[in-house]
Amino acid sequence: MGRLLAIAAAAALLIAPHGARADQVETDAQQALQSLKFQSGTIALGNNLASLTLTPNFQYLSPDDTKRFLVDVWRNPPDAAAGTLGSIVPAKTDLGGAEGWAIIISYDDSGHVSDDDAAGIDYDQLLKDMQKDTLDHNEDRKKQGYEPIELVGWAEPPHYDSQAKKLYWAKRLKFGGETGETLNYSIRALGRKGVLELTVVASMQQLATIDGRIDEVLGMVAFNPGSTYAEFSPGVDKAAEYGIAALIAGGILAKAGFFKFLLAGLAAFWKPIAIGGVVFFGAIGKFIGRLFGRRQS
Repeated sequence: MGRLLAIAAAAALLIAPHGARADQVETDAQQALQSLKFQSGTIALGNNLASLTLTPNFQYLSPDDTKRFLVDVWRNPPDAAAGTLGSIVPAKTDLGGAEGWAIIISYDDSGHVSDDDAAGIDYDQLLKDMQKDTLDHNEDRKKQGYEPIELVGWAEPPHYDSQAKKLYWAKRLKFGGETGETLNYSIRALGRKGVLELTVVASMQQLATIDGRIDEVLGMVAFNPGSTYAEFSPGVDKAAEYGIAALIAGGILAKAGFFKFLLAGLAAFWKPIAIGGVVFFGAIGKFIGRLFGRRQS
């Protein structure tokens, strides 16, 4: 991280992507942030799929505003925001600053996930299996020009509420030769035909804050009548080909989610995220990568 901080300290002298000065990038991000329309109260998600009942501690951004937020404020490529149902953000928080974090909402319609295996999962063994699989796939990642990933351990071990049909867990990850760790915090709500995916975009330093709000977040999310878990009809509705254990493992094996890399000072707006286990840095990532002498695809 020392090299990151040294670069941030000299950021005023750097030229940002697309020929713009770094201070102009910050100005553009501030303007984009001010243009966002924050919503409160009860929010409909999807086509009558589910609802958010927001507490005063949180606000909602529509899919369009979520894209503007991720792309124009946190400087991610446009495809990073594809297919979202919007996002939940903490109220009265500087989202453009180091304390900013968000929960990106999406829906996986691959089928009804059975929780029959939930009570018998050995989460310590599951972690070991996930760590091995992650290491086994690193050679393929490097051949494709991407950094290897290390699954360090649980930042928060999995918790499953069999009554509410909701699940959450968090992983500690390292990318390449970085000494710092990245937080990957996942929340899932099981429904009749699929899973609502809430992926927290935050730094490891914000883990305690998120853990302190997790029950509040879980309570805000609910499937609407017609889409609830209890309404699954065997033989009529599609069943997923995996259970709770694979749903958790898939967070690193198939869909690693969103990660935020916090840079100090001026670089606070440069927050690339990762999808599918591969980091897509976009223009700003390539810019920073060249400064580090790294290879970017």
